[in-house]
Amino acid sequence: MIGSRLPLALEALAAPAGRVCVLHPAVGADLSAVPGAVVVSPLVTVCDHFAALGHAVHAALPDERFDTIIVCLTRARIEAQALIADAMAQADGQVIIDGQKTGGADAMLKALRKRCEVSSPISKAHGKIFWTSPGADLSAWKAGPTLHSAGFWTAPGVFSADGVDPASELLAQALPEAMVGTVADLGAGWGYLSAHVLTRDVTAVHLVEAHDMALQCARHNVTDARARFHWADATAWTPPKPVDAVIMNPPFHTGRAADPSLGRAFIASAARILAPHGAMWMVANRHLPYEGALDQHFAKRVDLDGDTRFKLVRAERPKTAARRR
Repeated sequence: MIGSRLPLALEALAAPAGRVCVLHPAVGADLSAVPGAVVVSPLVTVCDHFAALGHAVHAALPDERFDTIIVCLTRARIEAQALIADAMAQADGQVIIDGQKTGGADAMLKALRKRCEVSSPISKAHGKIFWTSPGADLSAWKAGPTLHSAGFWTAPGVFSADGVDPASELLAQALPEAMVGTVADLGAGWGYLSAHVLTRDVTAVHLVEAHDMALQCARHNVTDARARFHWADATAWTPPKPVDAVIMNPPFHTGRAADPSLGRAFIASAARILAPHGAMWMVANRHLPYEGALDQHFAKRVDLDGDTRFKLVRAERPKTAARRR
């Protein structure tokens, strides 16, 4: 991990002076080698974590100069290339790139060497760290929000950036026409499900999304005045008052590993924020073991018609809401 590689890189560089910025570190990344670094991440959970450790945090790279910028490679290649391009444009000293071998470190090193001089990599803990000096023209690597040919805005690194997620599409088709009141879309992404709900006679839709860039895209895609946008962790967000319905296609990955606990946390959050009469509609990969969590937090579970890949569930009478009465 970066905590074992970064001190070695800084030692080889005689340690950077001045302002340091770290782009897209993971929660728990050891940045003790750069204690005063500015941390940039589109994820509110990452920003909250590093803010609690005393770092200044931003959802996007601020328009400032830095002496050293450290790029933590992301899973999305286009997004990672764009981060390096931005770093090269705003660093006065070294740009350091760190990543796991399974996360594309080797491929990125090879691609970068075709465009500029790069140091020999330091390999440790199943990853690599290497660095270069600014000056190379990486404008072709820059990327940001774009209007998809299907008519919606997405961006590299945003979930389902290349098209409508089939699970969300299945859920949209299963939602009832007679939805009313206030709805929360937990993990709203770029707004596909919320846009569908807003074709109903609802009072408001809360789009709750932890990824800032996804929420920016949602603001382009969902322009109805009844939409409310929240850059927040869906498992901790609380509405002004209990909502009448929750819709969600919860995430189930931490990095590359499947993590059903994320979906279970979304289910618990849905029960917590629903009014006693409220209901939740959820889609999930069929193999994910959510039934126990659904039965724990809701008095009634209805299995709807999904398909071979995805299951659709409507859950009613949240037990958390019942305890509030």
